[in-house]
Amino acid sequence: MADEAREKGALRPDWADRNATTRTVWRVGVGLAGGLVLVAGIVMIPYPGPGWLVVFAGLAILAVEFTWARRTLTYARGKYDAWTDWLKRQHLAVRLLVLTLTALIVVTTIWLLNGFALVGGWFGIHWPWLGSPLFA
Repeated sequence: MADEAREKGALRPDWADRNATTRTVWRVGVGLAGGLVLVAGIVMIPYPGPGWLVVFAGLAILAVEFTWARRTLTYARGKYDAWTDWLKRQHLAVRLLVLTLTALIVVTTIWLLNGFALVGGWFGIHWPWLGSPLFA
């Protein structure tokens, strides 16, 4: 019953169903807001903090209006839970390897985005290797 009501737009505010224009404005607004939150979450995934939470929030926003997002959210939650359950069962060496690879991704992206040179500049440190090859 709840899925049936959701399919009929029960989560859509009343004003959005007045006519085709307001429905389109609502869908575009939900799409933009959810898409921006989703992209921000994807960017934040490798970093310490709420990356996956933001991804799921973006999908939840999109799921208010789009069936594909609802299905994707359900699928992604299942895969995320399976991944964390699998990781919990692994030997400490495997968990440390995953942690090391994640840290390597974080350090590499900060370096590529010139973060180390920026912070070094605040302290008067201008070592060439701190600079990103992308901003040379």
